[in-house]
Formats: sequence, structure tokens, C-alpha cells
Amino acid sequence: MLRTAEMTVAKESLLIKSEILKREVAITLLIPDDYNFAEPLNLLLLNDGQETENLSLSKTLENLYQANKIKPVVAAAIHAGDERLLEYGIAGIPDFKGRGAKAELYTGFILDELLPQLYLHTSVKAFNKIAFAGFSLGGLTALDIAWNHSDIFGKVGVFSGSLWWRSKALNEGYTDADRIMHRVIRESKNKPALKFWLQTGTLDETADRNHNGIIDSIDDTIDLIKELEAKGYNRPADIQYLEVVGGRHDMPTWAKAMPKFLTWAFGKQA
Repeated sequence: MLRTAEMTVAKESLLIKSEILKREVAITLLIPDDYNFAEPLNLLLLNDGQETENLSLSKTLENLYQANKIKPVVAAAIHAGDERLLEYGIAGIPDFKGRGAKAELYTGFILDELLPQLYLHTSVKAFNKIAFAGFSLGGLTALDIAWNHSDIFGKVGVFSGSLWWRSKALNEGYTDADRIMHRVIRESKNKPALKFWLQTGTLDETADRNHNGIIDSIDDTIDLIKELEAKGYNRPADIQYLEVVGGRHDMPTWAKAMPKFLTWAFGKQA
């Protein structure tokens, strides 16, 4: 049996020389230290893994284990590189400034290099559940990859996602129809077997494109939920939304929300 009351988290480092991204990618692994391999192990991929310490992720995991709230999970925190604004985004569809031009390569790295290495490193033949999460642009990226590869990922977490990601500048006749992720979901012929957890903060930003008194971060997230519902997903069974009053676009806010996400993704009742 897994002794959850005594569970601690071990930190390991993994360095992958990516042929796809043409750079070394650092991975911080957080693994249950007292794990009994007779129990199924889950996997969380996390973008912007260089922020692991600022997220207090190890402590959060240990607290949840000790409270017997989550199942055992390996967290693979992927450090972003110097070309974050090119590697993150929506695969095959750069934004109006050309950002995200390497997002397709990043997807290839995740599927063809990272996941095989994680199976080798952990000696796990098959993870029970795999979720992908990220913050801001990393959240958009996690959503795009999970949406297109639901055969691998069953759940996705989007913390203050960059759902404004658009194909046209505001001063070039922009309309809400130019938001790329919304369009991808709307025009998709499939309904992936996926569950969604989305978070915003009421102080994420001050921008309000349509002057409706609601900041764009919240507007864009609510509109994305509407697109998901139009595809046939339901709240709360398929979609969870957390709006943090006073929450900002920063690591302390996301760290505060992290236990709710982890309990949703890997909870004893999940």
C-alpha cells in the first residue's frame, strides 16, 4: 500500500538533447519518494517548468499526499528555452506577429522525445492518467497539444491562458473571430475525449477590448468555454472553471490555484 501520510516528493533532473528543437531541454521531475510500484502511477506534464520552485509544487504535492487527496503522480516540469515565444503557441498556426512558429516542433518534442524518455527514466510501461497543464502562453500550448492528442492526454489545465492569441492585430480590423484557439475548437470535426480545467484571476490584466467591463482574460476564457459547450461538453462534468478574486497573472496566484487543479486531475475521486 502507498503510505500517503508519510509521502514525500523526490526531485530529479533530466536533460534531453532534442534533435527536434535543436537544443537541450531541462526537465524537473517530482516523483513520490515512497512509491510502491504496485499502485498505478499518473503523469503531469507542466510547461514553464523553470518556475517549479516559485510554484512551491513539491510542497503542494506533499500536502495533498499527506491529506490523502490525490493519487500518486510524476510531475514532469519542462523548462522553457530562449525561444519560448516561438515554441509555445498553436501548432501550425502562428499568431499575427509570427509567434508560435515552432509550436509544431514543440509538439513533436513532447510526443516523440519527452514521453519516450519519461517511460524509460521511470521504468513505467503505461501511466494510468496523463494530464498537461501550463500558465499563460504555456497554458494555451498545453490546451492545443491535448486537444490534438486526446489519445494520450485525458485532462488539461489552463492557468490564465493566453486565449487572446489571434491572427490579426487589434488595429487591423480585429474581431473575436480572429482568436485562433477558439476557431480551432469551433472548426474541429471531432470532439476529443478530454476534460478541461480553466482558471483566471480578476486582476489578470486591465485590458478590455470590447469595453464591456470584463477584462479580456476572463472574456476569452468564458468564450472558450462556450465553444466547448457548443461541441457538446458539459459543466461541471467535462469543464471546471475557477475565477480567483484578486488573482493576478503571476506564480503566487497560480500556486494558490494549483491544489484545486491537482485534486481535480488526480484526486482520489477523479
